[in-house]
Amino acid sequence: MFISKLERAAMGYTYDDVLLIPGPSRIEPKGVSVESALTRHIKLNIPIVSSPMDTVSEAEMAIALARLGGIGIIHRNNKKEVQAEMIQKVKREESLIIRDLYTVSPETSIQDAIKLMKEKRIAGLPVILNNKLVGILTNRDIRFLKESVQRVQDVMTKEVVTGNVDFSMEQALEIMNRKKIEKLPLVDGSGNLVGLITAKDIMKREQYPLAVRDEEGKLLVGGAVGAFDMERAKKLQEAGADVIVVDSAHGHNLDLIDSVKRMKREIDIDIIAGNIATSQAAEDLISAEVDGIRTGVGPGSICTTRIVAGIGVPQLTAVAQTAETAEKHGIPIVADGGIRYSGDIVKAIAAGASSVMLGSLLAGTDEAPGTEINISGRRYKTYRGMGSLGAVMGGENDRYGKLGSGKFVPEGVEGAVPYKGKVADTVFQLIGGLKSGMGYTGSPTIATLRENGKFVIVTQAGIIESHPHNVMLLSEPPNYSNRTF
Repeated sequence: MFISKLERAAMGYTYDDVLLIPGPSRIEPKGVSVESALTRHIKLNIPIVSSPMDTVSEAEMAIALARLGGIGIIHRNNKKEVQAEMIQKVKREESLIIRDLYTVSPETSIQDAIKLMKEKRIAGLPVILNNKLVGILTNRDIRFLKESVQRVQDVMTKEVVTGNVDFSMEQALEIMNRKKIEKLPLVDGSGNLVGLITAKDIMKREQYPLAVRDEEGKLLVGGAVGAFDMERAKKLQEAGADVIVVDSAHGHNLDLIDSVKRMKREIDIDIIAGNIATSQAAEDLISAEVDGIRTGVGPGSICTTRIVAGIGVPQLTAVAQTAETAEKHGIPIVADGGIRYSGDIVKAIAAGASSVMLGSLLAGTDEAPGTEINISGRRYKTYRGMGSLGAVMGGENDRYGKLGSGKFVPEGVEGAVPYKGKVADTVFQLIGGLKSGMGYTGSPTIATLRENGKFVIVTQAGIIESHPHNVMLLSEPPNYSNRTF
């Protein structure tokens, strides 16, 4: 009986087990498009998603990735109010029109105004009286008034240049250039303040042409929630999240699927659910009307699920199986875990993924919230699995069933990854490798890479041959390391 079970067992493959076969091509890497779908309704300009881990994804990472064309998913190992504040921070970071404004009244003290500007990291405050704009207070007005007991009305700029709420970016920029101002308040026909345009936000739009934004021009951001945490999901939607990621180690839990069905009825933004690794799991999640699926059980560098529980499917096979099912329903797959090199991204997409979720590759960057440490003279940043002892005991993580006694069975470890500098530099290398792979396969778009990609299975000798060999590396390039950390 047990021998027959093994005979029927399917062969599973992961990224190192295969290579993509080069084909005829007139495609140059610089000429490809890496636009792709995150969900049924959300498109990304680069197929990079940050993993919702507490040493990877907070507001800084989400802002940086959205500007580059990807998206960050804010982790849930915190109070829902803290997570919502992170979402709001991303949404407030830049927008053509800022509508949720911080304001003061003419009677506000200079000290209170300075405190507000410091807390919110803003350089100017509209002054409002009975909903009408009566002035504006900027850093220039208060530069030498740190100890002043005056009121805002004593120092504010009263002759304020304003614009119409329907102004385009070009119209706003023309007025700001002509009047030599950096902030343009927008008022309606009755003089009520309805928004604000800043020169800084316009410059950022020019600086980050691939940035992904919502209909109001705000950066896209997502948030993770527990399988049954409806209250958190609603809180994140109110904060402005564009997508909710139902974050579970076992996305084929039937109670989870029932909860996702309820969540779809009660919130009005896209939902990605997972993690799963089989075709049947994809079918069952799709029945809950999810907008995207997260694939990967145990492939992450800090995950021990496969060792502790003996459960998982090698990642390339998991992606291919779930994508084949999801594609029939028009549901994008996010390949989550196991990616060590840019070539793995090419393989994941060729196997059917529409985007990839990254943890360790982003954890060493400046924008990741992990702690920087020094080991033997080399810089590292801390990185831990959300099933690790520290993550589960130190936060509000319910993902691995922490018991009332405080004991649980960890399915992750805590470690460190090499420091990498700005996330933009890491993403540049990753997307460069993806574009190169698309060129080799004659694929001008992500969709054609999924169609054109053909795999060859390699042996252990083939893996060794693929890496640099018979040489001593004198220096490591920014996109390759074979070091065991």
